[in-house]
Amino acid sequence: MAQQMKSLAQDTVIYGGSTIIVKFLNWLLVVLFTYTLPNPAEYGVVTNLYAWTSMLVVILTYGMETGFFRFANKDPENSPKVYGNSLISVGFTSLLFVLFIIVFNQSIANALSYEHHPEYILMLGLCVAMDAFSAIPFAYLRFIKRPYIFAGLKLVYIVLYIFLNLFFLLICPWLMKVAPNTVSWFYNPNYGVGYIFVSNIITTTIQTLILSRYIFQAKFIFDYDLLKKILQYSLPLLILGITGIANQNLDKMLFPRLQPGVEGKTALGIYGATSKLALVMMLFTQAFRYAYEPFVFSRHKDENRLQVYADVMKYFILFSLVIFLGMVLYLDIFKFILPKNYWIGLSIVPIILWSFIFQGIYFNLSFWYKLIDKTIYGAWISLVGTLIIIFGNVFFVPQFSYWGAVWAGFACYFSIMLISYYFGQKFMPIKYDLKTIGLYTVVTLILYAISLFINTPYMGLNIALKSVLMLAFLVLLVRRDFPLKNIPVLNRYFK
Repeated sequence: MAQQMKSLAQDTVIYGGSTIIVKFLNWLLVVLFTYTLPNPAEYGVVTNLYAWTSMLVVILTYGMETGFFRFANKDPENSPKVYGNSLISVGFTSLLFVLFIIVFNQSIANALSYEHHPEYILMLGLCVAMDAFSAIPFAYLRFIKRPYIFAGLKLVYIVLYIFLNLFFLLICPWLMKVAPNTVSWFYNPNYGVGYIFVSNIITTTIQTLILSRYIFQAKFIFDYDLLKKILQYSLPLLILGITGIANQNLDKMLFPRLQPGVEGKTALGIYGATSKLALVMMLFTQAFRYAYEPFVFSRHKDENRLQVYADVMKYFILFSLVIFLGMVLYLDIFKFILPKNYWIGLSIVPIILWSFIFQGIYFNLSFWYKLIDKTIYGAWISLVGTLIIIFGNVFFVPQFSYWGAVWAGFACYFSIMLISYYFGQKFMPIKYDLKTIGLYTVVTLILYAISLFINTPYMGLNIALKSVLMLAFLVLLVRRDFPLKNIPVLNRYFK
């Protein structure tokens, strides 16, 4: 079991390290966007449209990543054929989507209140199609254990995307002042937000071209029976995926309708930007997911697998609580990432962090229905969460603005976490270390509550006092569950 945990930890470091770097660099773009765009309403456009693209990528992928993992691991010798049929299916549907966007981009723009910029819809539609198709080659890289190539391609993407955004939002405006002839032939100073989407389409196209090397490693032999089996397994995951991404982004998609006008866009911009401060928790969850999904499927026949799942859950929660405390105790530092006109939304960060923790726990719990091929349960559970999101936003956003959206998300993830735990214990009972998990959760809440009373006029003193609370939690963690003598490198100095 120790070797299995070591393997999972190693993959998590590679996938997680690259994911954290990529997301962190993407996080820095929030600083660029909020400081260069004229007002929060402009950033509200970015928040709204990227929420829609996230949903569409999931729809166009329709669970085929997980389906590929499942059937490729069932018959490793036949994995190139599984890979080829997965690519054929996703490629065909992505092409149909591109044709739809080309024909109806103006109508879609009108419906979303971007009637003056139908090109936004066209550019993002093309990005969505390429991202959906690229999801299968990226899954293939994870399957054949090429974490460094996976990480490298993700880094190339984000570095290029950042460079293009810096070029369009900072360098070009500067050149328009000092040497206008160099950029005036293609650059429009009034296009603003549009250049974020221009950067996206250029970067996504280049990434897809680079992936072509691995796309052609597939066996493109169409097998109707094989594809039918993959789709039968994957399509319930489409419902799961749609509801899952809806739970994350539906509030940002509905927000302009529930709170219309400039006021609504401004509130959405503040909500979207401040929620990005909680990104560290999402980074950890996503990095863990990249490593844990293939890990679970490749070891589902091991005798000690249930104990491994229980241990992974415990350590996942413990690290999540460390991240939570690190964020809320030092929020006085992190807030400087955003301009002052966004600080009004900082109080929502702790609730969003807990929502991400519940989401991560739910992901850990979700493997019981994937391993016993009962993915329909996951679809129904996520659907419950989506209904909570919808009703919570519809009833509370008009009155409480983004606070309604935040608490709707909290209620959603807390509910589906409990439901998944209940049914998981029926179909695949796992003895989780609830005593340890409960202890650390209570300690975390107590320390956070104490931190709320630390509010002196001196920021340095506040941070010092909160650091004592953080140190107390880390001491408990080390003395009880992470003795330094068991940690590589440090074990040379501690016995």
